[in-house]
Amino acid sequence: MHNDNPDTWQHSHTFGQDLKRPGELRTVIVIVITGAMMIVEIVAGILFGSMALLADGLHMASHAGALSINAFAYVYARRHARDARFSFGTGKVNTLGGFSGALLLALFSLLMVWESVHRLFSPVDIIFNHAIFVACLGFIVNGICVFILGGDGHRGHGRSPEHHSHHGHRHDHNLRSAYLHVLADALTSVLAIFALIAGKYLAFVWMDPLMGVVGAVLVARWSVGLLCVTSGVLLDQQGPDEIRKIITESIENDHDSKVVDLHVWSIGPNIYAVILAVVAHEPESPEGYRARIPKDLGLDHIAIEVRQCPP
Repeated sequence: MHNDNPDTWQHSHTFGQDLKRPGELRTVIVIVITGAMMIVEIVAGILFGSMALLADGLHMASHAGALSINAFAYVYARRHARDARFSFGTGKVNTLGGFSGALLLALFSLLMVWESVHRLFSPVDIIFNHAIFVACLGFIVNGICVFILGGDGHRGHGRSPEHHSHHGHRHDHNLRSAYLHVLADALTSVLAIFALIAGKYLAFVWMDPLMGVVGAVLVARWSVGLLCVTSGVLLDQQGPDEIRKIITESIENDHDSKVVDLHVWSIGPNIYAVILAVVAHEPESPEGYRARIPKDLGLDHIAIEVRQCPP
């Protein structure tokens, strides 16, 4: 049946970004908890003379800032999801937030190294009992945050069946990033406790600034990894090899059709757009080729060009 109504062939480009993600509220809760503990550790580190404690507080500050950017990205992406100025929706707003957070992490790591090295050559008196108490409190708070974010960060609850990948690609990577943030905070708290105990009972005062350096290295390593991942998305790096392989094999399963051009890139957290060109001696329609591609790969925008081989 012929249909001349152009609206029939139009579709939304929100790609689910207009929906509130399950990790948004949990991220806000963790921001409040982390921010409060951050202030306590920074003030305690200054008052009690502990560089490890101060480094842990700055570490939490960097993560609180990154989490705040992620929370803002959640809200901004949702509120502007239907803005026609965004060709493929607002999914990359979350990636841009992660990239900005990674830059903040790198700056904080440099600050931590600078202050730690200074303390190595110019040690200060540490009030160990108070510092150890605050460090243990920070570890408990970080453990609570890990518990809050841990579930959805790994399982991706609250999404409809079509939004779960055949190979587990549909997790909320923003929430996963937040989970790794607080997990790193917990590890840094452990380093601070270890350094303070060594300083109190073994007189290894140098352990405190040394653990500050170790904490800075952890922050820097995490920031570099996040910069690599987010910059690849922002620069439209090709999508996962596994997804591209599945697409190619699905199209070429008739031994006549051949994929001669394939572009897969991220337009949101594990949401991909696809442009591909197919040549065949007896080609099918674009809809026929589209039907061959599995529906659970997270491909929310597929454009197919079909060409016929010369006789």
